Amino acid sequence: MLKAGIVGLPNVGKSTLFNALVANAKAQAANFPFCTIEPNIGSVSVPDKRLGLLAELSSSKEIIPTRMEFVDIAGLVKGASQGEGLGNKFLANIREVDAIVHVVRCFENEDIIHVSGSIGPARDAEIINLELGFADLSQIDKRRERLKKQIRNNKEAQMEDHALEKIYCSIERGDTPRKIDLSEEEKRLIKPLGLLTLKPIIYATNLNEDDLANGNHFYEQVKELANVDGAESIRISAQVEAELLELGEQERLDYLEGLGVKEGGLKSLIEATYRLLGLRTYFTTGEKETRAWTILKGMTAPQAAGVIHTDFEKGFIRAQTISYRKLLEAGSLTEARNKGWIRSEGKEYVVNEGDVMEFLFNV
Repeated sequence: MLKAGIVGLPNVGKSTLFNALVANAKAQAANFPFCTIEPNIGSVSVPDKRLGLLAELSSSKEIIPTRMEFVDIAGLVKGASQGEGLGNKFLANIREVDAIVHVVRCFENEDIIHVSGSIGPARDAEIINLELGFADLSQIDKRRERLKKQIRNNKEAQMEDHALEKIYCSIERGDTPRKIDLSEEEKRLIKPLGLLTLKPIIYATNLNEDDLANGNHFYEQVKELANVDGAESIRISAQVEAELLELGEQERLDYLEGLGVKEGGLKSLIEATYRLLGLRTYFTTGEKETRAWTILKGMTAPQAAGVIHTDFEKGFIRAQTISYRKLLEAGSLTEARNKGWIRSEGKEYVVNEGDVMEFLFNV
């Protein structure tokens, strides 16, 4: 399951946002630092209107969306990499996620304490980024020390050490290591370290409801930082997300329309995560169920089949494939076959976003 870690300074709205995104989460949200003592974990269904349309077409008994896991991690402070606040314990939690959702406070409210005494989104973001960098420098130092014994006679150790040196130098210069050009082999070798500065980042600017549609000058600061970082930035309001939980479907739509936005923050956040990680969705559909599957961009049909079960990839013969739009246009799988719109694709076929697939394989 795709996993995203929610990080930020204390009192920026992380736990409020987490509770709203994961409605049954038990995270406590309160107006003081370190309210979240252990990382809270919850999963959400990835919203996708295509599922309902395909399920109706196939008269499916069940709809199964793909899911995404959020990890709410305690507020970090300056010096966290040296153990300040709750320190390294929480930096270790971030190493396990696929992407980092960096919540930055972009609203003023005298009733909510700010650990730095004032609102400064670019400054706040930089505090977190520096701590992530310091933690990686320490991690790299330890790993390179262990590699010293292997480097002379081991080409993989040499390659890993070279990659780590590039990352280390980038962090020391204050650059963004995510922009370093690493080979696939280098990425494979350093992956077990879970380096924080290499993880894709989404800056979630937490705004009040009046600024949600168009942002504000605080949001613009973060957007500029994200552009430099090669990251994503989205506008979100933790308070609005919390209020949406209390409303019915039509009331939600009316409320969002009144704020000048078309969708809630969850959809924006998930879409940004998918873009950053290069993810795609394909579907399987039938009377039993209609289901969404998440794959990496560029995956072939056998690899996509392997997401369902490894046996599907090993015994792959071919895939019956049609785009979901073309299937909806046909009105049924039977009619799509009659029109000759369902294609038979082999092992080299690269799966497209929104493909509807049925796999044929040897057991």
